[in-house]
Amino acid sequence: FVCSGGGLLAYADANSTSPIAPPEIKKKRVVVLGTGWAGTSFLKQLDNPSYDVQVISPRNYFAFTPLLPSVTVGTVEPRSIVEPIRNIVKKKNVDVHYWEAECFKIDSQSKKVHCRSNQNIDGKGKEEFVVDYDYLVIAMGARPNTFNTPGVVEHCNFLKEVEDAQKIRRSVIDAFEKASLPSLSDEERQKMLHFVVVGGGPTGVEFAAELHDFVKEDLVKLYPAAGKYVKITLLEAADHILTMFDKRITEFAEDKFKRDGIDVKLGSMVIKVSDKEISTKARVNGQVATMPYGMVVWSTGIGTDPVVKDFMKQVGQETRRVLATDEWLRVEGTDSIYALGDCATINQRRVMEDIDSIFKKADKDNSGKLTVKELQEVVDDICERYPQVDLYLKTKKLRNIADLLKDDSKSSVEISIEELKAALKEVDAQVKNLPATAQVAAQQGAYLAKCFNRMEEAEKNPEGPLRFRGEGRHRFRPFRFPPFLSKSNCPASGTSISGNLLHWEGNKRQLSFQAIGCQSATALSGSGTPSMQGKTKLSPLALPSPAGLSIQDFSPCRRFSFSLYILQQAGELAHQISGGD
Repeated sequence: FVCSGGGLLAYADANSTSPIAPPEIKKKRVVVLGTGWAGTSFLKQLDNPSYDVQVISPRNYFAFTPLLPSVTVGTVEPRSIVEPIRNIVKKKNVDVHYWEAECFKIDSQSKKVHCRSNQNIDGKGKEEFVVDYDYLVIAMGARPNTFNTPGVVEHCNFLKEVEDAQKIRRSVIDAFEKASLPSLSDEERQKMLHFVVVGGGPTGVEFAAELHDFVKEDLVKLYPAAGKYVKITLLEAADHILTMFDKRITEFAEDKFKRDGIDVKLGSMVIKVSDKEISTKARVNGQVATMPYGMVVWSTGIGTDPVVKDFMKQVGQETRRVLATDEWLRVEGTDSIYALGDCATINQRRVMEDIDSIFKKADKDNSGKLTVKELQEVVDDICERYPQVDLYLKTKKLRNIADLLKDDSKSSVEISIEELKAALKEVDAQVKNLPATAQVAAQQGAYLAKCFNRMEEAEKNPEGPLRFRGEGRHRFRPFRFPPFLSKSNCPASGTSISGNLLHWEGNKRQLSFQAIGCQSATALSGSGTPSMQGKTKLSPLALPSPAGLSIQDFSPCRRFSFSLYILQQAGELAHQISGGD
């Protein structure tokens, strides 16, 4: 029909059945800060398509950091230990968007993160933008801890990023080139070829070993006249190196360095670094000494990132060293913010803090007394919620809760709350903080992703332990490290090396080759388990593996830290062949 105005008149039949689009369901936004071990592991394991994931990090790649010491000397090329984040997430069935930017502020009140792009836009500077979130995952890692020592930032090298490793590699070669010049004196050559490593942790020890092998097996052949002037010194403020690991690993490393001629100075605290000398103070007698150096690598642990430190003030944690989370990796004082990796630590709740609630929950008949049978009904929940109880039972070689109560296994024996307190008073001594290693961060990322994958299901059907201070159950089981070590697949479960790392001292029974290969080497390297190239995938973490590595590329005595890598792979292979028996 045509109207007088020339327009076309259109109408629709009231009975027509035109399709109506279903209402769009808004996805909850998950913002991930960081692309390190924790953040990347979270992204790889997250497979619930109901989330809109925004990844914000100034580094657009994942780096296999345990092999950074190998990059410093050319054992491994940088391209072999990195993988682009976009390549990792493009295969996901989850909406994941990556922004190359740094977060400079977290606003927990309005649920926003303020970011600054890495790129200059048409000469107008770096663009700033704000991203809203429903859930925030903080995996920003940490920065090197200088302890405010004068001169460290200006004159020392760090080993946290690929760029750091490349800089160290150039510095080592430059030192040998300078020392080869004919106009220098022997004293000047000794200074230039004196390499000082500060910090006896995994990174410092691995770098010192790598540098020693690099010098003795490669550089002395290229610079034969300079070999006699080379000296490597390792400074450690504590009484031993690798103090966070088993005593046998510490003794082996110290003996190895002594045989190789690496000068390990224990109890030496660095108090100042100038452009030519490094000053130390003996912890025993306070004596101050100085030594000239050619290059210093600073590896004394980690410090809090300024952004995280500012956020800690918002949630009332300004007095803490790192961000505190509960056993589900949720930041204390928040309900939708999670933190994992080096920027956070799990604040394991003590049994004695909840002993009254535990007693009340177990005392179903409100008699004021507990039978052993009543306590055994909740003991599994107690051990899951408070893992130190289970560790204490294993350490004391106790079979069950009845042994702990020194009972004759008669379930009718009753105990009071005071007797229960007396039985559990030493349990909390088993609680230790987890080490800040790549393996811990990777396991935390995988755990949190699995929680997000089952979030809706767990709301309806909680799978965690009893809430002793409330009603019902927790949605998820709390995080345990390492989750893949259990009685069924770990031949040395319960020992200080391979058991749950909430405690480091346990019974010291003989370890098998499989246990040493699979557990000790992993712990010392601080890494996850990279997979060997081939059809058999050996990595329980399913994380990016260093590409192009072959054992045939290395001599038998080549690289102390890489020998640990080989031993680790052998242990994993033996474990798979044996079927976990």
